[in-house]
Amino acid sequence: MRCPFCGNEDTQVKDSRPTEDSSAIRRRRFCPGCGARFTTFERVQLRELTVVKSTGAREPFDRDKLLRSMRIALRKRPVDADRLERVINSLVRQLESSGESEIPSKQIGEMVMITLQTLDPVAYIRYASVYKDFREAADFHQFVDQLAPEPTND
Repeated sequence: MRCPFCGNEDTQVKDSRPTEDSSAIRRRRFCPGCGARFTTFERVQLRELTVVKSTGAREPFDRDKLLRSMRIALRKRPVDADRLERVINSLVRQLESSGESEIPSKQIGEMVMITLQTLDPVAYIRYASVYKDFREAADFHQFVDQLAPEPTND
């Protein structure tokens, strides 16, 4: 493993242990070149996934990109990092076990929307505002109105 600080290719593993949900191996590493310590994670990958963009462009699936987008939506929301990690692992497993190696970006976006809707309603609206390309306040209003249950006249 290459050191992210100095680029030395000869780093040493000092400690290895499974993550809390046993979905990855956490390794603490040491670089003898610069003395830096850093952590890496090793995960099982069932298949190489390719994301097909709406433009037709293809790019390798990036788990970290999915994690970043959900973290942005969940910023300052009461969802802890472990729960988010489990949700991401679940989404990636669903994609890998779908049987398809090429996944449309729209399908990934819809899966994230469904997940966030049950995880945190504010994060769901935040993500939807980017995913559905809200242009003005009325777009938010219309979207939220669709979410709110109709008042009952009892």
